Amino acid sequence: MTEPLRVLSSMATKAVLAELAQAYEASSRERVVVESVGGVDAKKRVQAGEAVDAVVLSEEAIDDLLGAGHLVAGSKRDLVTSGVAVAVRAGAPRPSIDTEPNLLSSVLAARSIGFSTGPSGVKLAHLLERWGIAGAVRDRIVTPPPGIPVGALVARGEVELGFQQLSELIHLEGIDLVGPLPPAVQIVTTFSAAVGARSRQPDGARALLAYFCSDGAAAAKRRQGMDPA
Repeated sequence: MTEPLRVLSSMATKAVLAELAQAYEASSRERVVVESVGGVDAKKRVQAGEAVDAVVLSEEAIDDLLGAGHLVAGSKRDLVTSGVAVAVRAGAPRPSIDTEPNLLSSVLAARSIGFSTGPSGVKLAHLLERWGIAGAVRDRIVTPPPGIPVGALVARGEVELGFQQLSELIHLEGIDLVGPLPPAVQIVTTFSAAVGARSRQPDGARALLAYFCSDGAAAAKRRQGMDPA
């Protein structure tokens, strides 16, 4: 029996890849196993030489892995773009975040702020620096362990104001979505894929990624809070 195609991804694309992998299996009769972990951990595993058929991470991480020879040159495909949204615990007052000044005021008023160590979290940290409030809110920032969504901490009441990819928030219970970041400061991340340099089924991996990027995959991407790249 043919080995399943192994895909390693960050948590941001977990839901969309699960849906797309199921559809691909039904249409191709090829088995696909998707493992979604913290993006930092996923990158480290590929750097350490783990054999996977395809890797789905932020575009920056994919480019780094390609440059270091851990992924097959010329196999990169941009899959989705994803924006950041804000969440509070279910039933909690919803702060105003419709403009940049209102978002800034809401961040300053929050008792605790949560964001990840992924690409969106890094850019949020830069935004706090640009606003000149990084020092003022440093002790209120909560970073979840890798693989744990910020929304889970919001649902438990450990974080008052949570920031994360919309795709990681829309299916979580115990939270209310306040909305996306205002356009002036919205953080959009492109998630890309490439074939692993140690893949034992590179042709199968290329076919899988072609399906992930096909027009037929667009509806699933939108259902999971993302847009086709």
